[in-house]
Amino acid sequence: MVKEPLQGIRACVFDAYGTLFDYASAAAACRDALGEKLERLTTIWRDKQLQYTWLRTVQGRHADFQQVTGDALDFALATLGLTQSSLRSRLMNLYLKLNAFPEVPEMLAKLRAGEVKTAILSNGSPMMLRSAVDNAGLAGLFDAVLSVEEVGVFKPHPKVYQLAVDKLDVPARNISFQSSNAWDAYAASAFGMQVVWCNRYGQMRERLPGTPDREIKSLADLPDLILLR
Repeated sequence: MVKEPLQGIRACVFDAYGTLFDYASAAAACRDALGEKLERLTTIWRDKQLQYTWLRTVQGRHADFQQVTGDALDFALATLGLTQSSLRSRLMNLYLKLNAFPEVPEMLAKLRAGEVKTAILSNGSPMMLRSAVDNAGLAGLFDAVLSVEEVGVFKPHPKVYQLAVDKLDVPARNISFQSSNAWDAYAASAFGMQVVWCNRYGQMRERLPGTPDREIKSLADLPDLILLR
């Protein structure tokens, strides 16, 4: 069932990790080395990665996402007793080459054909985002690829969402923000953007300021919410 389209959208802005790119694909490519620890490694790594961004923001001790991702991986590997240095290097390299979710290229092409601006707004460092975009074959499908490094603080700080407004020269109310992370979706809504929560992982609704305008399970459904027929 197609939900009622959003109104007045001039730009679609996307979170990167978990929304456009499958962060679990790095560990999945190391199934031979991780075995039964694969799922636990993926979960601990991701949870600690996000925790470190929030804690560094609260402490005012920013480091780029590459360092945060490495620190989180070190914690996960130590927790699971995985001590091979070669495994760490392999996982960090694979994180630069994450798979895009299968519906992403066609979805972006439809939006651009409909003359909607497209952008990434991510915690990722510029180098990480360039690598992910190029590896997934998405170069040329974005008007902007925006990293929090331009403001020196991680999501969900309002400065991050303001960055998209400033760089795209589009008011927040005319931006549709897409994220698979509930906390990110709610923060963008509280900031004033219209929000489509791509709830890939079956998360519960948050008890936070803001309310996503629409909820979908796949970005394949996004063009029908954005492009007025």
